[in-house]
Amino acid sequence: MPSKTKPSSRDGNNRRIALNRRARHEYDILETFECGIELRGAEVKALRAGQVSLQDAYARVDHAELWLIGAHFAPYEHATGFGRVDPDRTRKLLMHRHEIDELAGRVAQQSLTLVPLALYFTEGRAKLELALARGRRLYDKRRALAERDANREAARVIREYQRR
Repeated sequence: MPSKTKPSSRDGNNRRIALNRRARHEYDILETFECGIELRGAEVKALRAGQVSLQDAYARVDHAELWLIGAHFAPYEHATGFGRVDPDRTRKLLMHRHEIDELAGRVAQQSLTLVPLALYFTEGRAKLELALARGRRLYDKRRALAERDANREAARVIREYQRR
């Protein structure tokens, strides 16, 4: 069963490294999953230094394997020789086979996208929060912004009322 827990930046066991804020604006998030990520060389050191960008990243299922494409892990400055890897290489994501098969089926049938939301450490292991998402149209984005502004205004009015 896929894990649907969200990492908390306040929790001592989970330390958030990178966040894809743009994904929540451009997509309707239907379901989230937690998966591991296969790293090489000094990529873990780059992660710990927070030198990661998920801005234009997405995931794809190829030959029953899950891959992260477009994520940028800045090269660790002290790595030489074996530790150096391509910062924009395709990285393998680690999930159970039945979860990957389920994701592949849903992506193909419902024309959904796999979008990374966050990268974080849990108990010393790098984890990626992956979302099954549907792209928003421009009018959906405007509606979401208007709804968010209305909620913010309502919360502000309630706070002011409670202060009196």
